[in-house]
Amino acid sequence: MRTTVKAPNASITADMVVIGHDPHGIPNVLLIERGHDPFAGHRALPGGYVEPGETFRQAAVRELAEETGVIVDPNRLHQVGIYDAPDRDPRGRVVSVAYLAIVPDRPIAVAADDAAMARWTRIYGVPDIRNLAFDHSEVLADALNLFHTLSR
Repeated sequence: MRTTVKAPNASITADMVVIGHDPHGIPNVLLIERGHDPFAGHRALPGGYVEPGETFRQAAVRELAEETGVIVDPNRLHQVGIYDAPDRDPRGRVVSVAYLAIVPDRPIAVAADDAAMARWTRIYGVPDIRNLAFDHSEVLADALNLFHTLSR
């Protein structure tokens, strides 16, 4: 006799790390300020829930455009990793796939959707970059390692 196991409930999301260079050639990352809880007022990476019929890649590109107005080519994304710690989101179990996009400059970013702010931030020397919402500091660190590998 076969036993049927009920699948646990989990949400799926996609996050984006977008790196562009300022006019002096210094790398910057695009961050948002969350407009809603959890973590309202905290800086985070653009991202959100994957909608039915979407791939993670499509959701990442869509969420980036919705929250910042920045458009990237989905074929030029690099997968950073899968983030699945059971407690990574206080709303419940959320599994996320993160992507890195490297853009030649810093496209104009305008906050929209559930982002209260969208701003390019220097990667190095920012004290609160370690205090991003959710586990986005870990995601950003992994993306920076990938960025440095790709930049060699």
